Amino acid sequence: MKILVIGGGGREHALCWAIAASPLTDKLYCAPGNAGIADVAECVPITAMDFNRLIAFAQEKAIDFVVIGPDDPIAGGLADRFAEAGIKAFGPSKAASELEWSKGFTKDFCADENIPTGRYRRFRNADDAKAYAADHPLPVVVKADGLALGKGVVIAATRAEASAAIDGMFAGSFGKGGHEVVIEEFLEGEEVSYFVLSDGETVLPFGSAQDHKRVGDGDMGPNTGGMGAYSPAAALTPYLENQVLDQIVRPTIRGMAKRGRPFKGALFAGLMLTKDGPKLIEYNARFGDPETQVLMVRLKSDIVPLLLAAADGALKTVDARWHEHTALTVVMAARGYPEKPEKGTEIKRLDKAAQLDGVQVFHAGTARRQDGALIANGGRVLNVTAIGRTVADAQARAYRAVDEIDWPGGFCRRDIGWRAVAKEHKH
Repeated sequence: MKILVIGGGGREHALCWAIAASPLTDKLYCAPGNAGIADVAECVPITAMDFNRLIAFAQEKAIDFVVIGPDDPIAGGLADRFAEAGIKAFGPSKAASELEWSKGFTKDFCADENIPTGRYRRFRNADDAKAYAADHPLPVVVKADGLALGKGVVIAATRAEASAAIDGMFAGSFGKGGHEVVIEEFLEGEEVSYFVLSDGETVLPFGSAQDHKRVGDGDMGPNTGGMGAYSPAAALTPYLENQVLDQIVRPTIRGMAKRGRPFKGALFAGLMLTKDGPKLIEYNARFGDPETQVLMVRLKSDIVPLLLAAADGALKTVDARWHEHTALTVVMAARGYPEKPEKGTEIKRLDKAAQLDGVQVFHAGTARRQDGALIANGGRVLNVTAIGRTVADAQARAYRAVDEIDWPGGFCRRDIGWRAVAKEHKH
């Protein structure tokens, strides 16, 4: 098969790495790709939002299957465009992906379908939102309704922080994503990411992970797109996973089908494990980043038949098998991230890191200079990923690899997996 992956981040490098290993893959393209993806796929200089050129390219190369990675093209309806062109694609329709691109839609949907989530209200103007937040117990969660690169959420500890977040969102600090604001209760507990594949009817569990959103050690500093993750998430026991499937995921798939918006693709549930059971924080209509990186190194099954089965409505004919070991990824980001990452700094000795046992380095924001040197070309730049018998083992391997890399222009958190490692030490 000729396969085209859309996107150019760490998630797409991990997907390309797994897809390239499939015996079903004859030729793999990635648009636009990055310097690491170029090692496993032919990179095509077309951005993920240039729908006309992507479709023309797929037609010209007789692409058999397209895998859409990022949220923007999914929300923009790229899967629908490929369907209209008669090209098979993995990724939900624009209508189904409203679960991600409108937090207000999802909260209303949860209320209609009796899916456990935090109490909330939606607002279209700042004054009403601020009046509501002024009487709300602290901390209070303020969310931009639309897509905001994983950063449109403020957990306000004071009234002043809540007011500033509301004003900022309505003033356009998250672009069109802030035309409406959702204010909701702060849920206490441990946060986990849970993934399934769906073909619109059947649900195939696809693993759990725990992301680390804050930029600094000890979960301090501003929210980011994710500074590291490990899988499986120890906190999500088999009992809790069944609760999530029965009370959250399956009712969502049924509810979307009932509304004439069948969800076909990867559904990512951000969950809080509260004292009252799992509750939904938010949905993403695609694989997570950096969670995909740890899922792909744990996946024993060939990824391609699984993605095809989701696109074809045949998920009940396949299953996913996993390595029992833990995978952990550390995000190396450019100095200044998340506010103003410094681009263009040179990265050396990646080959030394990648040679370590059980280590895989995925590129997120990298490029090649004209002289062939590898340089930083984004905020989150590398995903240093390792697999080990325990979280502590995987963590030690990942940081050993991080320490091999010569990149003065980068930084990382030094505590990815800290909760799980602490639990392991207790036992």
